[in-house]
Amino acid sequence: MEVSIRKMRWKLFLLGLFKIPIIGFVRPKLVSIDNKEIVISISLRKRTKNHLNSMYFGALAVGADVAAGILAFYFSEKNNKKISLAFKGMNAQFLKRAESNIRFICSEGEMIEEMVQMSINSGERQNQSVKVNAMNEHNEIVAIFEMVVSLKVL
Repeated sequence: MEVSIRKMRWKLFLLGLFKIPIIGFVRPKLVSIDNKEIVISISLRKRTKNHLNSMYFGALAVGADVAAGILAFYFSEKNNKKISLAFKGMNAQFLKRAESNIRFICSEGEMIEEMVQMSINSGERQNQSVKVNAMNEHNEIVAIFEMVVSLKVL
């Protein structure tokens, strides 16, 4: 089953509106999504800035969370299944200040799709570490996140 980017953008909007208000406050934008990669963008503005005029840690964490999470929801939609998704852990390395709009890129779509398939087949919760890179407007990596994704197909 094919899932449109428009449908996933709508799901992200609804998630921020009804389920996770901090996502709605930060307003991440879904730039692109496919079977291999997702790109999420967060603008540097008053809501996402800290006192040093760089992106606040919390806004960066929201971007990493959304990049890994929406990719899992994308594959659940493709399989016409509902999932229970949580993050069991996060490790972050901040390499430089995020002083511009930031793109969050997760290129582990194949692994997340495999997790969804394993959960469908076994009925068990699957846990996997997923890497998300945060890049500035000059294509420099400003942070690297390792998100431990825990999902179960319902």
